[in-house]
Amino acid sequence: QVHLVESGGGSVQSGGSLRLSCLASGATFSIDAMAWYRQTPGKERKLVAMITNGGGAHYIDSVKDRFTISRDDANHHTVYLQMNNLRSEDTAVYYCVADASGPRYWGQGTQVTVSS
Repeated sequence: QVHLVESGGGSVQSGGSLRLSCLASGATFSIDAMAWYRQTPGKERKLVAMITNGGGAHYIDSVKDRFTISRDDANHHTVYLQMNNLRSEDTAVYYCVADASGPRYWGQGTQVTVSS
């Protein structure tokens, strides 16, 4: 089992920045990649960004050049999402995800609200 705890959400005005953090604990040796998803009311959760154990990162087009996913190299199982130039359409609940050789684990989510 892997346990994920997110922090860093909140409210910000359009153009502002927030940094989300995700700390993984438990069977972290089994984690292959970590990612951030987001969900708005009535819609499915969607991938925002992911990072592999090798450090490779992937972003959806709408956040490229604005968001950066990174890891704490001293602790591969702490992942961050730096979000700059936030837009109202970035408003969502953001979830940390760990893919662990089969099972996928989810955090509890953290709300990000961007006001225009």
